[in-house]
This record gives sequence, C-alpha cells and structure tokens, in this order.
Amino acid sequence: MQLVKKFEIQSKHKMIEFLNGQPVGRIASLDANGYPQVIPMNFVHHDGVIYMHSHPFGEKLENIRRNPNVGFEVDQHICFLPSYYFHPTDAAQADTLYISVVIKGKAEIVNKNEEKAQALNALMEKYQKEGRYEALDANMPSVHEVAIIKVIPRNMRGKYKIGQHWARPYRLKMARNIIEREGLEIARPILRVMGIDITAGGESLHVKEELEM
Repeated sequence: MQLVKKFEIQSKHKMIEFLNGQPVGRIASLDANGYPQVIPMNFVHHDGVIYMHSHPFGEKLENIRRNPNVGFEVDQHICFLPSYYFHPTDAAQADTLYISVVIKGKAEIVNKNEEKAQALNALMEKYQKEGRYEALDANMPSVHEVAIIKVIPRNMRGKYKIGQHWARPYRLKMARNIIEREGLEIARPILRVMGIDITAGGESLHVKEELEM
C-alpha cells in the first residue's frame, strides 16, 4: 500500500489502539477459484496478532487451509465533506475524513485449547467491558467447539485523514462548516476526533493539540 507520508499513521501503538477501538474488521482470503472472499468479523488485536472466532466449518476456513495468505482491514468513516466546503460549484472537491489500518499476513486455525481460551477471553474483554461473565478456560466444551482464526501480521500500515494536514485556522473553519451541516450533537464526536473541543453551548471552538498518529 503506497501512502502519502503526511497521511500515514506513524505509531504502531496508535494503530493497535485504533484496531481495538473498532467493532468490525474484514478478513480477505482466496477461494478455490482464486477470487477474494471478504468477510466482516468481530476481532481483537492481542499479543501481536489478530484473533477472530468462527463457526468450525465454512468457506473462509477452507480458504485459509488451502492458502494462508490473507488481508485484514479495519476502517472508521469520520465525516463526509461536501464539495461546497471547498468550492462553490466543483463537485470534484468533495472529500471524506477517515481512519484505516490494513494488514497483510498469514492466517492459522488455532488448535491448542489454551490459546483458544486466551483468544476468547481477549475478545470478551474487548466487547463486554462491563464484565458479568466467567473467564473461559481450556477445558470448557464451548472452547473446543468454536474455531479461532489467528492472523500473524507481516505488514501493517495505517492511514488517517482527520484534518491533521490543515493549518489551525482552516481546521476551525472546517469545524464550523461541519457544525452548520450536521448539527451540534452529531458534530461533537466528529470534531473530537479532529482534535477540536466545543464549549458546552457551542459558542466557541478550541483546538486541543496538533494531531499526531
């Protein structure tokens, strides 16, 4: 993946933090006819790898057994920027704010029940933060019955476009446009990602810090 340097996420920690903050990732494998199969999955980045749980039978597992080379992608759409933010009539000026991470790696189907239990507990910790469950262990039937896919990254690249390349005055101008189009409540989390705080009544904006990832 060729990235423009100013849009590349430089910090591996930030990429992992982003991955574990997102609910869905997509794994791409090759089917028996050589066509990509892309499947949305719950996942967790844990101990340097991606874990996903699956029904023990299915095409994606057959694909991985036949060819372990896979792609894995996670993205977050932040905000659409209509063309008139940039030009009165030129539709080609429309843009989008987003964050994405793309991984190329090797996939394995985990066989050891100890590792399967560890992966499932990491998934539960991510998705059920409130707790109220008993940790899984290697002896539980439910651990034996589920399939766990592990993706070992060979290459992990991230890209983000959240206004970090704009000068502060221009970023604030875009923030006001977003508030006007989306409304204050929808705009608030968008601007938070952009590094901009809105006062309680929406009367003023404040750039928190220069954005670095």
